[in-house]
Amino acid sequence: MSAPTKHRSAEEIGRTELGPRPFPELGEQRATADLDVVDTTLANGLRVIAVRRSSVPLVELRVRIPFGDPATSGTGSAHAARAEVLANTVLTGTATRSRVDVDTELALVGGELDAVVDPERLAFSGNALVSGLDTLLDVLRDALTGATYPDEEVERERARLVERIRLARSQPNVIAREALQRHLYGDHPYAKEMPEAEEVAAVTRGDVEALHAAAVLPRGSVLVVVGDLAPDAAVRAVEGALGGWTGEGTAVSLSPLPVVRGGDVVLVHRPGAVQSQIRLAGRGLERTDDRYPALQLANLVYGGFFSSRLVENIREDKGYTYSARSHPEFTPGGATLMVDADTASAVTAAALLETRYELARLGLVPPTESEVDTARRYAVGSLLTATSSQGGLASFLVNLAGLGLGVEWFTGHPDRLATVTVEQVAEVALEFFAPTAFTGVLVGDADLLAPQLRALGGVTLP
Repeated sequence: MSAPTKHRSAEEIGRTELGPRPFPELGEQRATADLDVVDTTLANGLRVIAVRRSSVPLVELRVRIPFGDPATSGTGSAHAARAEVLANTVLTGTATRSRVDVDTELALVGGELDAVVDPERLAFSGNALVSGLDTLLDVLRDALTGATYPDEEVERERARLVERIRLARSQPNVIAREALQRHLYGDHPYAKEMPEAEEVAAVTRGDVEALHAAAVLPRGSVLVVVGDLAPDAAVRAVEGALGGWTGEGTAVSLSPLPVVRGGDVVLVHRPGAVQSQIRLAGRGLERTDDRYPALQLANLVYGGFFSSRLVENIREDKGYTYSARSHPEFTPGGATLMVDADTASAVTAAALLETRYELARLGLVPPTESEVDTARRYAVGSLLTATSSQGGLASFLVNLAGLGLGVEWFTGHPDRLATVTVEQVAEVALEFFAPTAFTGVLVGDADLLAPQLRALGGVTLP
């Protein structure tokens, strides 16, 4: 058979002798599946949520330990540095296992286990074959109750962290994120997402051991297991492995953040930058608020997905940016609406103008029924897609648990979205998306940007 002489274009592929092939009708929106769930708390205070999902013979495990800095200010506090070293070395050795032993035992059951930390929580994430759940839990138990933090491992990981932090602080997105957090929350420990390299370099093995003893606690923590096994059996396995994990007191949660109030955007000078980072923030709503579903749809219409007004304007129509989006960020005791866009310096002021224009338009020219219906279908569809795998469902549920919510919030949310009216979306759009409700930072070369931003107004120049 001879090879084709040329390829057909996408337009040719979509045509037949009778004309363009019509798009298929959208199918019925899928409902959330009924979940077999056990949500219980062990005698040591550890909350356990076990869910059966039998798509593949695996189990996914997530652990969330509140890990807030008990200090009132992140400035001068060594907590973040010690927490980073702890998270990077907690799986490198115990009294009975070396780092190699941990990796080998998990590999034999097709598993893996990792630990990360941020200002709110220490998190473990892992998976294994169903037959390897006991091994996965035993390795986790060993780390939680008997991590030894070998000197050579602490020294190696500490050196890596110092290099990674110095490299990260040269990246524009990190510069913008840190500037925004300081602008919104001052010296609250939540704003310290990354410690100083010098603070990490000063961390000792003794510091990490002391932090582990004081802060790695079961009471207040949550473990989620999702997989191809009965929830009751999963809970028994967790209790058998972690029932002996004890400690004094309750894991520390961060104190609530200051309320985000509208105000000027602060220009952060980055000499020689050819691109700028626009980061705006306004007050949002917690998931438990009755108006949250309407706010979720309003956000989608504004900038929450590719067919949103903001993307249509500054990306598709004017070509100011490749990436523009808005999204909610759930914080201790509240929530924030975030707007992000990266632009070339020459169009930064124009992009900020259009971003503010779309904020105002959302309140003054409310979303149409068609826009709301499209956003609704996207919201439900993306929720179901994100939770269709065992890992996606486990991650979603552990995040919900961190907000004090359970599986019932997940299964009931599509119905809440279905009942939102256009009028309710318009009401929250007018209240929460007013340009005056937002503040933020803009990172770029002030020598290039200042004349246009001064004329635009609402920007504090350096």
